[in-house]
Amino acid sequence: MPYGCLIAMKLKLLLLLTLFTLLLCNFADAQSTGKISGSIVDDAKKPLDGATVILLVAKDSSVVSNQLANPDGSFAFQNVNDNTYIIKVTYIGYKNYTSGNIAVSGQKAVALPAIALSSTGKTLSGVGVTAQRSYVQQKIDRTVVNVNALVSNAGANALEVLEKTPGVQVDADGNITFKGKSGVLVMIDDKPTYLSAQNLATYLKSLPSTALDQIELMDNPPAKYDAAGNAGVINIKTKKNTIRGFNGNISANYEAAYYNRTNESINMNYRVDKVNLFANVSYNGERDYRRLEIDRNYLDANGNITSSLKDISYFRPTYHNTDIKAGLDFYASPKTTWGIVYTGDISNNHDSSPVFSKLYNVGGGLDSTITTTNTSKGKFHSNGINLNYTHKFDSTGRQLTFDLDYIHDVSGSNQMFVNDTYLPDNTLTNSTTLTDNLPSVINIYSGKVDYTHPLKGKAKLEAGVKSSYVNTDNAANYFDVVDGVSSVDYNQTNRFLYKENINAAYINFNKNFGRISIQTGLRAENTNGIGHQLGNAERADSSFANHYVNLFPTAYVSYNLDTAGHNVLVLSYGRRIGRPNYGSLNPFTFFVDNYTRFSGNPFLKPQFTDNYKLAYSYRSLLTVAFAYNRTADVQGETIHRDSSIFISTQGNIGQQKQLDLSVSSNFQPAKWWSVNLYGEVYKNTYQGAFYTGYLDQSKYTIAFNGNNQFTFSHGWSGEISGFYDNGGTYGQFILLPKGMLNAAIQKKILNNKGSIKLNVRDILHSFAPSGTITNIQNATASFHNFLDTRVATLAFTYSFGKLTNNPQKRETGGADSEQSRAH
Repeated sequence: MPYGCLIAMKLKLLLLLTLFTLLLCNFADAQSTGKISGSIVDDAKKPLDGATVILLVAKDSSVVSNQLANPDGSFAFQNVNDNTYIIKVTYIGYKNYTSGNIAVSGQKAVALPAIALSSTGKTLSGVGVTAQRSYVQQKIDRTVVNVNALVSNAGANALEVLEKTPGVQVDADGNITFKGKSGVLVMIDDKPTYLSAQNLATYLKSLPSTALDQIELMDNPPAKYDAAGNAGVINIKTKKNTIRGFNGNISANYEAAYYNRTNESINMNYRVDKVNLFANVSYNGERDYRRLEIDRNYLDANGNITSSLKDISYFRPTYHNTDIKAGLDFYASPKTTWGIVYTGDISNNHDSSPVFSKLYNVGGGLDSTITTTNTSKGKFHSNGINLNYTHKFDSTGRQLTFDLDYIHDVSGSNQMFVNDTYLPDNTLTNSTTLTDNLPSVINIYSGKVDYTHPLKGKAKLEAGVKSSYVNTDNAANYFDVVDGVSSVDYNQTNRFLYKENINAAYINFNKNFGRISIQTGLRAENTNGIGHQLGNAERADSSFANHYVNLFPTAYVSYNLDTAGHNVLVLSYGRRIGRPNYGSLNPFTFFVDNYTRFSGNPFLKPQFTDNYKLAYSYRSLLTVAFAYNRTADVQGETIHRDSSIFISTQGNIGQQKQLDLSVSSNFQPAKWWSVNLYGEVYKNTYQGAFYTGYLDQSKYTIAFNGNNQFTFSHGWSGEISGFYDNGGTYGQFILLPKGMLNAAIQKKILNNKGSIKLNVRDILHSFAPSGTITNIQNATASFHNFLDTRVATLAFTYSFGKLTNNPQKRETGGADSEQSRAH
């Protein structure tokens, strides 16, 4: 059967399956049931996100259900039987609230007026106490981090905010790991970033913390989310203006570091009648600094050193990034909303990165010196458009949404490598010049439909379909330059085309049985990929194709140990896939210097992970979790030798097993002092066939993350935070301990509409990712980074506009995993 027909048949089957599910939902018993809804606000009528709302039977105070208030403060208890109820509300820093009797009869909806909680803060000896959102909140399938709860996040960028997030680590190259595992899927507002690790790090550096609202951490995401992401999903939610009239905020900050930096942004929103217009624009200008030292020893068959190499590389890239997000929401009716969103990223950079290499002979004497002058100029331009639709059929929560996305990325770089070799007496013995041009174009198309249908008996059914198509075109044009004349290097010059289609369908069901709640789902994904490496005058072309269908089940069981729902146990399971990044499949070779190369791997296979987790939580104050994960065909950076050259590539190492015990807590030693702590101990084990034989490597890691918040009178506040880990193992790499200490102070000004903040990051300059590389044939290697992480930031923010709330907008975007694999 032709390939195109096979894809079409599979897509039709997925669509028919989902349509059948939707029809079942529509014909299900849709008899209206009772509903109690309302909202939680503070003394200033601002919503209290995450407040605990408990529904009890008035007669005997037995708990019917409980939930956390939404970001806009709203809550809703669906499928409520005829009876008389009371509602209790609790929130840290506020007095507990108990309502009067609430009667539900004839299964009618009851809309309560806004419930205003009174702060417990008092002024004591000149110290004022103001309650705010908790830094960390626990939900059945995710952990929610409120970004603005930390003063030290002021003036920081999104990548720096992630570094302080519980369980998240960022290495020197911007690679993100979550709970000791690589392959995490990073999303912005439920949309994929479609960026490589390097481009994602650059983008997050350009995104100011003032644009961020929450970070959702999902080590076992529900079936609604793409199955991609071996370590789970990190969803960064940006702020949504939900205010009528014209409003917004501006921010600007200046950073003093090895090189100085600036970051400015403006967020605007205008809501009138049925139309809501919004625009967010940010600019980031910076020059980074990094010094990388690599030591290598070359060995004979008996393990004796035959020669050694010491590399010192300096990276000083300059970035200019402009990010734009603008859109329109049209509220066609109280139940129907149309929206369109444009996202743009314009990034230009240039760099001069010299490498100084010294080669020593068997006796330790200097054999030769090599200097590599690497100059580059690059660009990355991304344009995306999203069309979204939401229709709410009734007040029970029955809802239909769809998203259509198109993203067009264009990137490229021009580089020049000049390698000069000298004898110990500085006599020049050899000089070579190599130039390259590396253009890349990626087009991504995605569409998805999601349907939610409440059922009788406190149950809900969700179903949906998604299809995506990705087309990439990457070229690598290399030229040898002799006496100013360029000639094509056919051994390196290449062009790689890759096309991929993924079709998916899912169904998710959850139900509350009093003190027991369940949520279970199943997602099916059909993947079809074709890669074509074009030939040239000296090399033949080659191609490959991958077609596979996989099922990804998820399940959660929650049990309230007490009737108030303060002590909760959650047991969960989920299966994930980690597909190779598009760039990792590209067989090109990229030069660093005479002794270092990066290469793609067209034979890289997807990895599959099974996640098991048992967690206990006491309110939002304490959470203890134990997890076990097993990954087959785990992907990771591998290093192997080709003569004296070290080549880095992505490979399938074998299997990874991880045991993880984590504890998080937040408490108040005093009314003006709040503490958030996170700690974990995990063991990573890697086993499998490798270049040098069988790899069997494991290590325990102890990691800690904590912050202290201080709230004083007259608008002053402060923070001391930091993190530490004692190293660990990731495939071939064994990492050394590293940590960071931060401090910040803030003053509210301009009638509390503005603020000035001073933040010092990495005060002790202790964040220096370093380690050793094992299992290299007849060689040993170690590396040490010196990074520009000690930064003093002076930040100013100001908010303007009216303060009348309007309906909250849902997260949009359907290209959930494709963009995170681009480049």
